[in-house]
Amino acid sequence: MHTNVKLNQDIKCAVLTVSDTRDYKTDKGGKLVIELLSELNVSIDKSHYKIVKDEQEAIQMQVEQWLSEDIDVIVTTGGTGIAQRDVTIEAVSSFFTKEIEGFGELFRYLSYAEDVGTRALLSRAIAGTVNDKLIFSIPGSTGAVKLALEKLIKPELNHLVKEITK
Repeated sequence: MHTNVKLNQDIKCAVLTVSDTRDYKTDKGGKLVIELLSELNVSIDKSHYKIVKDEQEAIQMQVEQWLSEDIDVIVTTGGTGIAQRDVTIEAVSSFFTKEIEGFGELFRYLSYAEDVGTRALLSRAIAGTVNDKLIFSIPGSTGAVKLALEKLIKPELNHLVKEITK
């Protein structure tokens, strides 16, 4: 649907996989984020792809480091459910200057309509700004990654980055 989206600016991204079980060989979600963003020629330096355990402090330390660097967008994948170990939302939202409520609402709507039905209510996908940077936190499944990137993030990335850097 949105495969012809092209960036009209240089956007630098970081990808953080949150998982107690994935490593760099088995992380399908994080690799898919990178693959889909690379279709836009987004810059993702090798040092801007990390995997951390589903622990609030580990997530916050990595996000905080990237917030101090020349990065425009951080995408986290994993740790967004309702299990006790799922703490990505708590870790990431604490940094938000502004929440982009529509992202989570649309993600759940699309998940419900196109893929998972009523199980969509379990998703706590979220997005927000931290000053002049964007953070998207999405579930770790490849279906969720594809939905979030193809239907929401890629089509609006230029506009979102332009808006937060005005």
